[in-house]
Formats: sequence, structure tokens, C-alpha cells
Amino acid sequence: MFISAPTASDNDLDRLIANLEAIVTERGGKVTETEKRGKRQLAYRIDKFNEGIYTLLYIEGSGREISEVERRLRVTDFVIRHITVRTDEDLKRAEKMKSRRRSVPSAAAAGGEGDPAGFDETDDEDVE
Repeated sequence: MFISAPTASDNDLDRLIANLEAIVTERGGKVTETEKRGKRQLAYRIDKFNEGIYTLLYIEGSGREISEVERRLRVTDFVIRHITVRTDEDLKRAEKMKSRRRSVPSAAAAGGEGDPAGFDETDDEDVE
């Protein structure tokens, strides 16, 4: 994600996005999605700006293309902030928790008494 100055033109922003997409594809990566979130109020003042244009890029690839994208964002004049977030680890963790939740046997099936409140985990699985 990067935040551009509100004074940046749409043409400049489109050129930057096209340039970043070209860099990623040259290095073997892939831009899966580009979201232009538009002009929004900043949480705090950055330089002399109270607003910024938010743009979100979803990139699949290794560290080589990501590091080049970050370098380009750092040297671009109208980009006032940027952040890179790795999401594959979070997605793996979510899938692992989901599979672990489904594989846990309920207390009633294991021969136990079940939940004293009358809630059975198998009821929750039927809804999903």
C-alpha cells in the first residue's frame, strides 16, 4: 500500500502503477490486484498534507521484486508513505487453524459428557 500526495495527478499515479507492474513482471512476479482507494483523510499530518490518495497493490512473488518496488516508492516524490505487508504466513496460519478446528472430535463423540451448557461442537460444524 502506498499513499500519494493529494496534489498528484491521476496521470502520474497511473504511470507509477504501470511502472511498478512492469517491474514486478520483469522479475518473475505477478500483480494480482490493484485497488485505487481514492483520496482520504490521513490519521495525522504527513509533511504538509492532511489528505492522501491511497493505492493498494497485491503482489505475488519473491523478495527481489518486492525490494525493487519498495525502492521505487521511496524515491518517488509524490509518494508520502508506503508499507509492505506479507500475507502468505497469515493465510497459512488461518488455513491451519481452520483444519485443526474441524479435526477436533467433540466431547460427546469421545464418550465424554459434552458441554454442561448444552452446546455441542458438532452443531457448529453442521452450520458451516
